[in-house]
This record gives sequence, C-alpha cells and structure tokens, in this order.
Amino acid sequence: MNIEMTKKHVLEGGLDSTLASIYGEAAVEAQKQRYLKAIDDFAKIYGDRDISLYSVAGRSELSGNHTDHNFGCVIAASIDLDIIAVASKRDDSVIRIKSEGFPEDVVDFSTYNAPVEEKFGSSASIIAGMCAGFVKDGYAIGGFDAYTTSNVLKGSGLSSSAAFEDMVGNILSHMYNDGKVDNVEIAKLAQFAENKFFGKPCGLMDQVACAVGGIVAIDFADPTAPVIEKVDFDMSANGYNLCIVNTGGNHADLTDDYASVPAEMKGAASVFGKRVLREVDKAEFIARIPELREKVGDRAILRGLHFFAENERVAKQKAALLAGDIDTFFENVILSGRSSFCYLQNVYTTKNLSEQGLSLALCLAEDYLAGKRAAFRVHGGGFAGTIQAFVPTEAVEGFRAVMDGAFGEGKCIVLRIRPVGAVKIF
Repeated sequence: MNIEMTKKHVLEGGLDSTLASIYGEAAVEAQKQRYLKAIDDFAKIYGDRDISLYSVAGRSELSGNHTDHNFGCVIAASIDLDIIAVASKRDDSVIRIKSEGFPEDVVDFSTYNAPVEEKFGSSASIIAGMCAGFVKDGYAIGGFDAYTTSNVLKGSGLSSSAAFEDMVGNILSHMYNDGKVDNVEIAKLAQFAENKFFGKPCGLMDQVACAVGGIVAIDFADPTAPVIEKVDFDMSANGYNLCIVNTGGNHADLTDDYASVPAEMKGAASVFGKRVLREVDKAEFIARIPELREKVGDRAILRGLHFFAENERVAKQKAALLAGDIDTFFENVILSGRSSFCYLQNVYTTKNLSEQGLSLALCLAEDYLAGKRAAFRVHGGGFAGTIQAFVPTEAVEGFRAVMDGAFGEGKCIVLRIRPVGAVKIF
C-alpha cells in the first residue's frame, strides 16, 4: 500500500485497535500522529513507495541485576517506549536506514558480509551482522529502505541498541521470510550481530526482552539455548505503573566500573576451575571464602554472594508473578535493590563520590513510597543512570513530581508493560 493509502488507513482508524493493545487506549491518538509523521518523513527521503510499518519495544530488567553475564536468571519486560520503522523493499542488495537524528546508514550486504574491525561500534555493522546471521541460519534477505524514530532514550537502561538490532531482524523476517523467523531467533541473531560485527561481547537478555514482549523469565544456564518462559501478569490491570527515573549521571568514565562486575564474578569462578559463577556451588563458595579473600578480594566475594542470592530471588519472583502474588514480588524487588547497593555495589562509582544520583533517587523513592504497596531498585547496569519503581497508579503523579523536582522535568518516565515485542504493525 502506498504512502497516501497507508495514511488514509491510519487516519480512518484502521490501526486503532492494534495501537490500543500495544500502547493503551489513552495513547492511540498520539501514536497515530507519531506514525503519520514517520510516514511523511520516510516520503521526504525515499519518495512515494509501497510501505509497511513496524515496531520493536524497549525493555526493562525487572529482576536479576548483573546475573546474565555469569549464566544466571533474569526477569525482563517489554515496555511501551519503542522504535518504529517505515520500510519499503528494494530490488538490490542495499539496505538504507535513516534513523531520526542520525546520518543515514547504507550497507551493501553482498560485499559487507564479514566482520570488519574498523567498523566495530557502528550501526552499519549491526545491519551487516543481522544480514550475515540470517544467511548463516538459512533465511532469505534482501534490500530495503527504512526510516526509524525511537523514544527509547539512549543511556536510559531501556536498550535502544537492542531494539534497533531486533528491528532490522523484524523487517527482514516479515519482508523476506513471511514473518516466519520467530522473535527468539531474531534476538539470538541480534546477539550474533553485536558480538561478531559490532565488537561488543553482550549477553542476550536485552535482545530477548525487546523482541519477545510482555514479561519473560530467562535462564541462561546454557547461553546458546536459554530457557525463555512468558510470565502472564498484567501490571497495569493490577493498578501499577513501572516508572523509570533518569538521574542524568555521567556515563563517560564508567567502562571500567561496568567491566569490573562480570570480570570479578568470573575471577571468583576461576578459583574453582569454572568459567562463570553459575557453575559454582554456593555452599562450596562460602566454605572457601578465606582462600577467595586472598586470591580475588572481598568485593569479588560480595558480588558473588549477590549473584547467588539474586538467582534465588528471580525464581521466587517468577513464581510470585505466575501465582498473582504481587506482595512477594515487591518484597524481592526491594531485596534485590538492597543487595545491588550493599553487595554488588553498582549504585555509584568510587571515581566520583560527590555524584550519587542513583542513591539520591532511591532515598527519595523510599521516602515517598513509605507505607504504600510499592517497590523500587536500581535499574540496569547501575553506577549512573536510572532507578525503577513500581508505583500505584493513584500515586504516580505525586511520585513524578518528586522525581522531576529533584532531577529535572521529564526525568521520571511512566511506562506500561506492553504485550508484544517485535511486530509488524501494518
């Protein structure tokens, strides 16, 4: 369907029910305008073409802070912030993607079909890597032009990069494979692209949570074949919003902080002749603490103990959500946050002790939510960035006012957990 026909379909309400299921009834009109603008922006760049519309969710980690890289367990959810795309087929081997606010990426997958170290870290490398992954697994690929726009904020811990990776796979699946590449496979290919072509040894949680949709529990005991379980629990229907507070911390000098967490956990595991802590027995770990203190130091031990306890919490939280027991789920959110602060130690960096935005946000959340049926914790990688809070719907505006007052207008982002991840809209 061409540009004008697609716009007419949107304006006449042809997508209303789809948009309502993804974004909520109250957001339908705003989302219609967002999609219409994206269609117009596509047309300005690529002309009047037959087009299709796509969406991939951002994600929030609900439980399992810094466990996936040591083959642990997590619970994550797709959210109603997303990347959307307007795309049209080409009849050659070129993919052009213009993302709002960024230069256009142009990739010819007939020539860029192996990792190129000089291109590590570029979005072009992701596109090439997704195409190579599809070919590797026997799927069809082809050229396309796409315009994308995203409200998954970079640096917010909501996985804008994973959403982009999944989007390339989402378009290739529907455009050239009749939608038969399932979203778990798309997520695995996104990890392949990021590991091999982008040059980042990431885990798989972000890609899975963005692609699969809803709440998912993931067990990475075998990272080549993670066990993924959908958890049927509607947070909105139970009267809660997921709030993410962006404290605006500086991420510029945190690479060593982030890298130290998996490195210290794996260093502790190596004392036992193992690759990762998931392969180590907790009782043996505790019994050999004197030896560990000499070989890896106290912080690595504390981070290891966090890992073991966090894995146990994930199991309790998954069971609680499946049983509709929100109180037990919230109890363990709080425990996860305390463990992250005290033992994992990823709430602030020791490089800049005067900047402790996450600590301040957690303190304000504890004060405002005292006596309410609610929960809060550090979100994502930590050290700077964001916290998350499960806030009763009636308390959201007050919570937002407190957080925006401290960190700036719009810093408290109120989210819904959406039921679908990577999807073709029309």
